[in-house]
Amino acid sequence: MMDRELSEDELQDLYAWLDKIPLSRPKRHITRDFSDGVMTAEVVKHFLPKLVDLHNYIPANSTPQKLNNWSLLNRKVFSKLNFHVPVETVRRIVLNTAGVIEPVLSTLREQIDKKLEPFTNNNLDGGYYITRNEEKTHAEIHQIEAKHLAHLAGGDMKKDGKSRPKNSQQQHKVQFYTDMDPTSQQILQEKEQDILALQETVEI
Repeated sequence: MMDRELSEDELQDLYAWLDKIPLSRPKRHITRDFSDGVMTAEVVKHFLPKLVDLHNYIPANSTPQKLNNWSLLNRKVFSKLNFHVPVETVRRIVLNTAGVIEPVLSTLREQIDKKLEPFTNNNLDGGYYITRNEEKTHAEIHQIEAKHLAHLAGGDMKKDGKSRPKNSQQQHKVQFYTDMDPTSQQILQEKEQDILALQETVEI
């Protein structure tokens, strides 16, 4: 994926995407601009602010410092995006080899897009959701939560006041959770347990 050559349309799309991101240096020559890893860190910071500490990445012309920046990106940032730039690719980026950085940035863009989807990446605890979508995401969770809890409180009780069979309830839960991200699942499961505890108290 990272070693393939991008088509002209893909390149133009990538450049247009980069142009929308506020970076600390003007973009003049993409091969040189991104060779030290700093602007790559800024790209991730723009979309996932909690994932990057920019002060750790030092603008550099020296190969060792450039390599250090990229090594830090791989360890601290890309690893949380299920993404890794091979050592040989990093070496070519650092040496300003033409045509190497574009496929890397394109792949990084795809991984960022995946990370911004609220129902992906169950390796994280939910603390890295993009800030500007946080409010919307939590609002949606609360809406789903309210509907589901209302269903549990009312719909899971028969007219005679007895609970539905457990396997039926379990089947409903499994079906409901299939499209939920892990964070939402945990929230709903906790709320569900509270409701079930109240139901048992009422039955007693």
